[in-house]
Amino acid sequence: MSAPREGAPGAPGAVPAPGGRVSFRLDATDPETGARAGVLETPHGAVPTPVFMPVGTQAAVKTIAPWELEGIDARIVLSNTYHLFLRPGHETVRALGGLHRFMSWDRAILTDSGGFQVMSLAKLNKITDDGVTFRSHLDGSSQFLSPELAMDVQLALGADVIMAFDQCARWPASHDEAAAAHRRTTAWAARSRRRVLDLQGRLDGPCALFGIVQGAIYEDLRRESVAATMDLDFPGYAVGGLSVGEPKEAMLDVLSMVTSALPADQPRYLMGVGFPEDLLDGIARGVDLFDCVMPTRNARKGTVFTSRGRLVVKNATYARDESPLDPDCDCATCARVSRAYLRHLFSVDEMLAMRLASLHSLAFYLRLMRRSREAIVAGRFGAFRSETLARLRGDAA
Repeated sequence: MSAPREGAPGAPGAVPAPGGRVSFRLDATDPETGARAGVLETPHGAVPTPVFMPVGTQAAVKTIAPWELEGIDARIVLSNTYHLFLRPGHETVRALGGLHRFMSWDRAILTDSGGFQVMSLAKLNKITDDGVTFRSHLDGSSQFLSPELAMDVQLALGADVIMAFDQCARWPASHDEAAAAHRRTTAWAARSRRRVLDLQGRLDGPCALFGIVQGAIYEDLRRESVAATMDLDFPGYAVGGLSVGEPKEAMLDVLSMVTSALPADQPRYLMGVGFPEDLLDGIARGVDLFDCVMPTRNARKGTVFTSRGRLVVKNATYARDESPLDPDCDCATCARVSRAYLRHLFSVDEMLAMRLASLHSLAFYLRLMRRSREAIVAGRFGAFRSETLARLRGDAA
């Protein structure tokens, strides 16, 4: 192993590495669907799967305090490499003791590579085999992100799970465009792997590096990407480039093919998905980890997810409704707040409305994952999924 560069993990001033390493244990597989129940062990605690990761893009889940996340039993959150690289900067976070200490969160963290945000948010980006040159969406400054730098940033942040740098093809992408993106992703994955081995010594250490499968909706490219990414022998694998505008049927077909080809004894992460029914579809296809801004983004606009479907609490029909958002929910919002009160808060632009609605929707997503896991262990996930989908399709009462 080569000596770490100055300022890198393992060098003076680096974030102290927590004890232990990341590993995955598969506890049960549903005989009918192939849904999986497992445990992702991390230096910051065990994460039962399947699991939903609340999105804390800029080291915070919008409007929700870390202790409130603990109160709804969130075990792992996602933060974003691109945003933290630009502000406050990974060296600042490192100097303050790492991301866990910085955001007052002592449970697990996953950081994405920043590749998707470079493609979608950055102005005037230029992609080459070396990396991506782009202008910051904050101030227009010229920036450069390579596989090596993306690893340096994530290791400095000290996340439990980090992602290889990837290129996500825009939708719609031609076969040639998707092929170029996935082959560049494979080359970048190899460089990401070498960097982590140089600086950490192993891929499944305190910061475990996952590879990402790309290839848009093209089956031949997805198969090629799966084989090439598996050849790099990562301790976990993500499926990227889905839920970016393609038809739902195409997404599910690709997901089924990819998960069936991935190793059964390693975790599988579906990036950026989605609605509650999407999570159930993903679980049924063997996915273990999910993330999405859907529950919090919608909640801040007055639409919450409930066991009986989506509910637009801003609607006038709830002006005198004393019932909770979801009669089947035991979160603090549903225990203490009526629909009428929450509608009033939204109508007067009170910030508390966004907090209460977001807390509920996250609690709903996390409870859906826990109940899915219980059903898998009991060998009845197929029936549970059918029952849950039937309720979700109904109008919220």
